[in-house]
Amino acid sequence: MTWNERIAPLFEGWQEALIWSCLQGCMGAAAADDPIHPRSARITVGDFCFFAGEPDAALIAGATAPILVPRSAAWETAIERVWGDRVARRLRYAIKKEPDALQPDRLERYAASLAPGYRLVPFDEEIYAMAMAGDWSRDFCSLFADAADYLHRGVGMAVLYGDELVAGASSYAVYRGGIEIEIDTRADHRRRGLATACGAALALTCLRRGLYPSWDAHDLRSVALAQKLGYHVDAPYAVYERRV
Repeated sequence: MTWNERIAPLFEGWQEALIWSCLQGCMGAAAADDPIHPRSARITVGDFCFFAGEPDAALIAGATAPILVPRSAAWETAIERVWGDRVARRLRYAIKKEPDALQPDRLERYAASLAPGYRLVPFDEEIYAMAMAGDWSRDFCSLFADAADYLHRGVGMAVLYGDELVAGASSYAVYRGGIEIEIDTRADHRRRGLATACGAALALTCLRRGLYPSWDAHDLRSVALAQKLGYHVDAPYAVYERRV
């Protein structure tokens, strides 16, 4: 039995694409209280640490990602005890994973809704380099080893204004059969429908490739965009953000 197989039961039923990514060996890293008979485990993928099983102070203290995600109220209490005022509790919003809820016709309409002056193009090596060069856009590709890895396993749609990357929707992470979506718009081009267009285009591209575009909302604006594209909210959940 592999390491990931040993900790998998602790995360069973948790509908989170980043957890699947790690357990399937695609991205991220795992830790546990015991390598043979784990009762507690931590999964780290990008900016997120997920905790499951019995609360364990050592696993919590060893977290390096800025966002801590507890599976239970007991983990919440333990995180607050370990980190104290160095973390702030807030809500994120889980989005249901419903492959049949996304309608291609709706996505096509939104993907074609760009204002004049903007172009929607797939990520390529040049777009990858642009994304990695910007603080606001680096998360589009940062979990991949390099451009070749991204182009092999990832997928993304970019919005260009002239020759500049101003918005994008990309695979923050990948798992077997799907991706976790990352969407952002450069601050000076927001409120122009760019996130809607590139988010729709990415979801449509995923569906055509047989991939599920998983969405997790960091705030109510993200919830509204997800609903606009055809997703449905599951439930809010607590996370702890480490104070810098």
